[in-house]
Amino acid sequence: MRRFTHVSIVARVIDIPGELAAAQEKFNGEAGRAFITGLPRLAEEFLDRWELRLDGRPMHGVTALVLPVLRCDDTPAVLKLQLPDEESVGEPVALRLWDGDDAVRLLAHDEATHTMLLERLDHTRMLAHLPDTREAVLVIARLLARLTATQAPEGMRRLGDIARAMLDRTPWALKHIPGPETRGLVADCAAAVREVVDEPGDRLLHWDLHDENVLAADRAPWLAIDPKPLAGDPGFELWPALANRFDTDEIHWRFDAMTDVLDLDRTRARAWTLGRLLQNTLWDVEDGRTPDPQALDIARRLRSAR
Repeated sequence: MRRFTHVSIVARVIDIPGELAAAQEKFNGEAGRAFITGLPRLAEEFLDRWELRLDGRPMHGVTALVLPVLRCDDTPAVLKLQLPDEESVGEPVALRLWDGDDAVRLLAHDEATHTMLLERLDHTRMLAHLPDTREAVLVIARLLARLTATQAPEGMRRLGDIARAMLDRTPWALKHIPGPETRGLVADCAAAVREVVDEPGDRLLHWDLHDENVLAADRAPWLAIDPKPLAGDPGFELWPALANRFDTDEIHWRFDAMTDVLDLDRTRARAWTLGRLLQNTLWDVEDGRTPDPQALDIARRLRSAR
């Protein structure tokens, strides 16, 4: 549900946005093209099956089409249509476990198509719009403290597996990173992950709680949306709030504030946060991109505070 743009709709004919089609083409190839082709039929199927009426202009993010709807009792909701991948496949599982506590409530789910009916939040009131960036960081920290109090269920993708795969990939990536200083920083991040990889944790993580994935609602000031859940250490959750509305001078304050609210051991939390830089860098190298300078600055400053 990231940064929505509006698309047109006439009656129940869905005009698929070109940006969504391009993203599916880029990331999912033939499967993405098939998903886009089948979206109108899929929307019609679930509008009928769940007795929904369209109620406003459709929205889309990078991977999903989101249709504002009314249920048969006139309750507002949204129909979320997306092609599942390894990151999103656990979304309905996590939302069921949280059951509306600090997260959007799941109303219905079709396992075969990954289609979800969710309560409707106010997408015009996003945490990213809050002027006070420190308060925004604290909002995220408080949400994470409660969300990660839940133990992850069996079968959830696991941080330990992800971390070991990253470490296995690091020697290859280091050969493709330009500049000795950046290579040294990434190597240090990998070393930090090695220190904690055997104790990856078992909490239910959101993994992607940035300030555009927190929306206001009538029933709660702020609720989390769009989890990409995994089982692991809550220290792996801090990175998005460090990077939101990036401010070099705020990195240490944000890290300290979040570890205080979540009651985390700072050494472990720092190691897992450096693991996010390692993860992002591996993706950059694999896609032929240069590592993000702001991300490197976050890791550099956290490393120096050890």
